[in-house]
Amino acid sequence: MSESFVGLAEALLPSVLAAGAKTMHYFRTGVETETKADGSPVTLADQAAEEILLEGLSRAAPGVPVVAEESMSAGKVPNLEDTFFLVDPLDGTREFINRRNEFTINIGLIRDKRPVFGIIFAPALSQLYLTLADDHAISAPLDPDAETCSLQGLNADRMRTSALNAESGMTIVASRSHGSEALENWLADVDVAGRANIGSSLKFCLVAAGKADVYPRFGPTMEWDTAAGHAIATAAGGMVTQTDGSPFLYGKLEKGFLNPSFIVWNSEGNPLLSRVRDGKR
Repeated sequence: MSESFVGLAEALLPSVLAAGAKTMHYFRTGVETETKADGSPVTLADQAAEEILLEGLSRAAPGVPVVAEESMSAGKVPNLEDTFFLVDPLDGTREFINRRNEFTINIGLIRDKRPVFGIIFAPALSQLYLTLADDHAISAPLDPDAETCSLQGLNADRMRTSALNAESGMTIVASRSHGSEALENWLADVDVAGRANIGSSLKFCLVAAGKADVYPRFGPTMEWDTAAGHAIATAAGGMVTQTDGSPFLYGKLEKGFLNPSFIVWNSEGNPLLSRVRDGKR
């Protein structure tokens, strides 16, 4: 039986909306950028949105540990348990800084090393994505300037991955800001019917919505970058693996929550996945 996350989603929506409104304030007015120790950019928008989300999570799920990007950068590492949240208050900071609207607010819930719930809000696109159950994902328009929001008030559509069952003519989605030679080599013998480049966790959402068949990512990401999108893609019928087809898991505290390369698939039946697992690519 699937597990319902309706109550959690309802409880978190006000905070997610408020964080979206805060990021849009800075997006419209402009904000100075700093560079963190790892070389990645950060703005006041990241920090302000995270404060809002952490407060909302403390009310919605008191006692559940939260691993949040900016808190981690400040050295605030919680005691990890089997169940914990991963928060990226502004995924796609480079898009945000460059005045592109492809940035998102992400919350993912991890249980036993796997994401079971996710919520993604793209405020500049007025678009919300979330899981209502581990097998039910939805998308809905949401104005970041709205005063309130509730699940009942959303004009939501259920998300389902594509029904691709042949290896020919795949639609690929890739990062706008993080291309790589490894990605191009991997795609060399793939019949690519179409390709989209987009920023942030929206790449997971394109697969979840059936608008792309595969999202390969070669290169470093952090667990908070991927948890929400992973949960949404899985709930819509897809799956996420490492590049050898093995499970893609969370809670890698010993590695600082650094992810390996991964691939998001439209389904277990994707023919490329079979080749990967057989060691033929």
